[in-house]
Amino acid sequence: MRTLTSERLVLRPWEPADADFLLDLEGRWEVVRHLGAAPSTMTSRDEALASIHRRRAISAHHVHGVWLVADHDGRRLGNLLLKPVPLSTDERTDGPPEVEVGWHLHPDAWGHGYATEAARMILDDAFARGLTRVVAVVHPENTASTAVCRRLGMRHLGPSTRYMDATLEVFELVAP
Repeated sequence: MRTLTSERLVLRPWEPADADFLLDLEGRWEVVRHLGAAPSTMTSRDEALASIHRRRAISAHHVHGVWLVADHDGRRLGNLLLKPVPLSTDERTDGPPEVEVGWHLHPDAWGHGYATEAARMILDDAFARGLTRVVAVVHPENTASTAVCRRLGMRHLGPSTRYMDATLEVFELVAP
């Protein structure tokens, strides 16, 4: 899995040594409340280790991945993903799976532009690797992520039930 860097950030693979941070991050309701159709908090270190194992498996793909977002001092900030988006139960696709970009950061990292910067890094990389379209699926009340989508230049497609068996706001970005 690749590591990407910017002036302020490092996107790197999740490691077992990150389990305590992941448990702290996803053990917070304010962080996970908008994740997926049935959000829940993480409750154990074993759960964090299993999640890291799943994140690393996704990251074996040449474009897709789940990265830990850190600063250059090594301070862990959050999570960034680029992976196939789960379709709702009755939805089908004839082509390749749709790919979503998503993020969630520790509350200590909110409000510094890290989500936008990290997502921009991964989108630029993914488009350079041949991906042509990315979506973001956002819970309607998640105004912070909606703002990130707009800063990324994503086009708002409106509400949809196509993903995760939930009504979500859908944004898209097409490769330049």
